[in-house]
Amino acid sequence: MEKLYAFFPDAQLDILVRNGNESLFKDHPFIKNCLVWNKSKAKYSSLINLIGKIRKEKYDTVINLHRFASSGIITAFSNSKLKIGFDKNPLSFFFTKKIKHQIGNGLHEVERNQLLIKDITDQNYAKPKLYPTQNNIDKVKSFLTDNFVCLAPSSVWFTKQLPIMKWIELCDKIPASTSIYLLGAKGDKELCDTIILSTQHKKTKNLCGELNLLDSCALMEKAMMNYVNDSAPLHLASAMNAPVTSFFCSTIPEFGFTPLSNQFKIVEINQKLNCRPCGLHGFKKCPENHFKCGNEISIIDLF
Repeated sequence: MEKLYAFFPDAQLDILVRNGNESLFKDHPFIKNCLVWNKSKAKYSSLINLIGKIRKEKYDTVINLHRFASSGIITAFSNSKLKIGFDKNPLSFFFTKKIKHQIGNGLHEVERNQLLIKDITDQNYAKPKLYPTQNNIDKVKSFLTDNFVCLAPSSVWFTKQLPIMKWIELCDKIPASTSIYLLGAKGDKELCDTIILSTQHKKTKNLCGELNLLDSCALMEKAMMNYVNDSAPLHLASAMNAPVTSFFCSTIPEFGFTPLSNQFKIVEINQKLNCRPCGLHGFKKCPENHFKCGNEISIIDLF
């Protein structure tokens, strides 16, 4: 958004997100409207209503970062003059401009996405940013001790998630004087409770479900370190330029989803596995039933 705003400061910039992510853009300085598609409730009627709203806005340009048919339908029926998206979208034949999408060619995902707007801006790379409000900052103020780290141990995909015993080992090795805050959604609370009950570290607190996304961003920005999987919290840390250590289990950094913070560390297994990577997004269980890519990551090397 920063790059688009720099080139089109007088334009109306709107964004479309899936429900649950809209809090990230509350009071965003460059975004006028945050449109929300609720896929979990009346998915198709919600999609039709959403397309109607988009058509009424009469956007000059629609930029589609996704490669799924649903976003292709929205773009195709947007009634905008310029429709830009990736060639891998199954409805890309409706787009005005198609950009080749390649993974593993050395580009970060942010660089890939910005290829979509290089013809209307420039070819320079710009990091993404998020903007916690004063309310977000005030909400986490009580947690801002002299020394604290944040852990986000959960992931939607099992094979992207560092095993729980590794998180417990990590907590045990963090200095006793350092506070540990465990972050996640309400559904991650049980996992984090288990970690807290199993670790010897006494200064731990489970914040799962207590903070929204921008609250978490405000807290992560002030942390000494944020320990995350190859998952959403990695990108929240990047958008805040917060220090981050990211664990890559079944996925690999070469996919282009690595941290963008000035201070970061990537941790992965230090031996080659023929089965790794097993997929771009991960699986609900290890296809080989051993999960060596996660179980054999060394925590000792962090200290």
